[in-house]
Amino acid sequence: ADLHTHTTASDGQYTPSQLAAKALAAGIQILAVTDHDTMDGAEEAVRAGQACGLTVLRGVELGAREDRHMHILGLNLGPECPALAELCRRLRASREERKYRIAAFLRGKGLDVPLEEVEALAGGGVVARPHFARVMLRRGYVSSLREAFDRYLDTDEYQRIERWKAGAPECIAAIHDAGGKAVLAHPCQLGCSHGRLEEILRALKDAGLDGIECFYPRHSPEQTAAYLRLADKYGLHITGGSDF
Repeated sequence: ADLHTHTTASDGQYTPSQLAAKALAAGIQILAVTDHDTMDGAEEAVRAGQACGLTVLRGVELGAREDRHMHILGLNLGPECPALAELCRRLRASREERKYRIAAFLRGKGLDVPLEEVEALAGGGVVARPHFARVMLRRGYVSSLREAFDRYLDTDEYQRIERWKAGAPECIAAIHDAGGKAVLAHPCQLGCSHGRLEEILRALKDAGLDGIECFYPRHSPEQTAAYLRLADKYGLHITGGSDF
């Protein structure tokens, strides 16, 4: 199973159908499509999975207000989810407004990153920072996508143009309203101490959190072991995903 993936509906490289085909070829049996702030690619992926014998779960990845690195995965969503759809609409609107400010921010740094080029790369999907990073790489402003984030798109200065987000309890409630399970994604990215992470988990559990993503490519063996212990301690489901 891979319970954390992205498509061209947000910042992924492949369409939902292409992603399903690649997952099947890689030996995946259960795939969750968890695009940022949108479920637009989910139905196409479900249909593609049905056609080739792959189980595809509708999903979403929501950024939470509490921390810029706190993301909540919604897994196994139902086909009808008005509350979550409305939340995604508001989140997408905030992303649409933010893209102009990101372009202006980069211009202020002496980088000409045309918005039309970024939007073309997004292909009509949600415009996200990775799209800006890929254009920056294409134009030679950075030598890698990681450098684009480290120098420009994930700095303290950049945070002044952060977009609107809902609080984690609202994200969790919307996911539950859609019949899904709410999971804390990539806890390593919170960058906090073990004690602080435990405080965060307690608060999220009180808000209805169902699981924690213990298995993730950037987790060290020690981190994975610590997250598994926390999952057991707080009665949370254990998930794993590639963030592909």
